[in-house]
Amino acid sequence: MSIDYLLTEEQRMIQDLCRQIAEEKIKPVAAKYDESGDFAWDIVKVLADADIFSVPYPVEYGGMGGGVLELALVTEALSWGCGGIALAFGGTSLGAFPILLFGNDEQKQKYIPPIARGEKLAAFAITEADAGSDAARIRTTAVKDGDHYVLNGTKQWITNGGEAEVYTVIVLTDKDKGARGASAFIVDKGTPGVSFGKKENKLGIRASATREVIFDDARVPAENLLSREGMGFIVAMRTFDHARPGVAAQAVGIAQRALDEATHYARMRKQFGHPIASFQGVQFMLADMAIAVEGARALVYSAARMIDSGATNVAKASAICKTIASDACVKVCIDAVQIFGGYGYMKEYPVEKLLRDSKITQIYEGSNEIQRNVIAANLLKESMAQD
Repeated sequence: MSIDYLLTEEQRMIQDLCRQIAEEKIKPVAAKYDESGDFAWDIVKVLADADIFSVPYPVEYGGMGGGVLELALVTEALSWGCGGIALAFGGTSLGAFPILLFGNDEQKQKYIPPIARGEKLAAFAITEADAGSDAARIRTTAVKDGDHYVLNGTKQWITNGGEAEVYTVIVLTDKDKGARGASAFIVDKGTPGVSFGKKENKLGIRASATREVIFDDARVPAENLLSREGMGFIVAMRTFDHARPGVAAQAVGIAQRALDEATHYARMRKQFGHPIASFQGVQFMLADMAIAVEGARALVYSAARMIDSGATNVAKASAICKTIASDACVKVCIDAVQIFGGYGYMKEYPVEKLLRDSKITQIYEGSNEIQRNVIAANLLKESMAQD
């Protein structure tokens, strides 16, 4: 990496360690897990043993004390090895963020330390069959019954679903209030009435588990309510504002790997008696790929630093970095396949998988169309404030 992002010595150490794990542990098995669709528990153990899961959590809860920038550094490096395997870490962070942001001390003391140690994975559950981009259409309910809430409904396409032990779930506690009637709960995997659907057979990130999470009269202790009733969508939106740089970092990691593979191939592949890297058309493609990757990386790090600084209104910056990075990722991976030519279309070569993995970054944690809505809404709000 040629650009100095002025990382601290500790941040560089985290980055270097994760790059080493990606190169030595993840890259050699990425194709195997992509083909089988199995969950990479052996890599989870490697990450836990290296204390990687602790990076973004406060020291008082067993973490390393890092922030969103450190989260992005880890996610980017691991995603270079495999975007799907990296989601064991990234999806866990997404599930833990609501607890960090809205949990009381007892909830944090109970749930964050085992997550930080890598003993338990976490997941975030908001999406339903009729509530994707329109998250206000959720139908899963929670009804108060003494010192418990009874949950009923089904969450769909949940990252780490079935593998995670801890689920942050957005449900309706008052159906008459719509979005203002949503609340957030921490739900343990072993809770009676909690079950999981089949593992989804996906285009990309196949090493990541994606399942339905089903609630059938699942009794959750009232003490597992995050914040208070009616705060569910505020919990969800603030969580996304803090987590979207993580998706953007995943996109940057996948794109960097595609650029690395394409650059190496262009040097080795000969046509008309010369390496294809000597042709200006290929050089310009590589240059544009590098511009896209570095521009996305700079914006991701900047947005992460903004969030870590304690800035209150980060929605626009978070949405912009996620959109730019994911759009760049897909384009870079398409260009990498083009540089590889016919070989790029074959599973024996890594860029085919990188292209499949790239697409989801434009879709989850809010599609890029939704990100543009968020960006426009904030632009207009800022303009009105200036009038």
